[in-house]
Amino acid sequence: MTIQNGIRHSIAIASGKGGVGKSTVSVNLAVALAESGARTGLLDADIYGPSIPMMTGIHRMPQSQGGKLIPLEAHGLRLMSLGFLLPDGAPTVWRGPMVAGAIQQFLRDVDWGALDYLLVDLPPGTGDAQLTLAQSMPLTGVVVVLTPQDVATQIANKALAMFQQLKVPILGILENMSRFLCPHCGNTAPIFKEGGGRRASQQLGVPFLGEIPLHPLVCQASDRGEPLVTVHPETPMADAFRRAAEALVVQVNAATGSGPVIRMDP
Repeated sequence: MTIQNGIRHSIAIASGKGGVGKSTVSVNLAVALAESGARTGLLDADIYGPSIPMMTGIHRMPQSQGGKLIPLEAHGLRLMSLGFLLPDGAPTVWRGPMVAGAIQQFLRDVDWGALDYLLVDLPPGTGDAQLTLAQSMPLTGVVVVLTPQDVATQIANKALAMFQQLKVPILGILENMSRFLCPHCGNTAPIFKEGGGRRASQQLGVPFLGEIPLHPLVCQASDRGEPLVTVHPETPMADAFRRAAEALVVQVNAATGSGPVIRMDP
């Protein structure tokens, strides 16, 4: 993998449709990687619906230095989002070329510094943002987030096919909201269906990174701007995010032939 601007591995987090919890997954995967000792950044490339500011509790304008934006920092991450640059509640009414230009600017005009992992939270679907990212920087690979029901897996398959056509390695499929975990009795129930992510990975021959259960604490933490992995570290959901992050690192190392990231400095 070619190092660009000090970024060792750049990983797109994608989905075929909205509503699958992709941004929640992006934030918690990034935090889990940072907790493991990796220098981690998170770019919110969901131009039309940037949610990373809310989910990380950051609502201030980034500073600039030497003509470049300086990422904001929180939860051990370096963060950048269009949401940091717009007034609260301001809509993004842009045509495709403007979206492409914004993503290129985030890659070119942000001083990310040295990073082991840059996770890029993409908008749902197969449009300008995905094409621009794949053509503007050497991606280590992509993770596709889906939910178990058939309609979600069918649409996710289209996203996987698009990245395959763009010659972007598929690092894996991650199933979110796999089973509802009752906060009262602790029992689980497959609300949507079961096994959609595993079936999709088997059908397409791509790795399966794991299953994230559905629990009210995940939503509550995100709404408070506190990643679940940070504020509820002992929960089954946090464990699932950490296992998914570990599985992702295994696939990154396999795809690039690199060894694990080990940081001795505090």
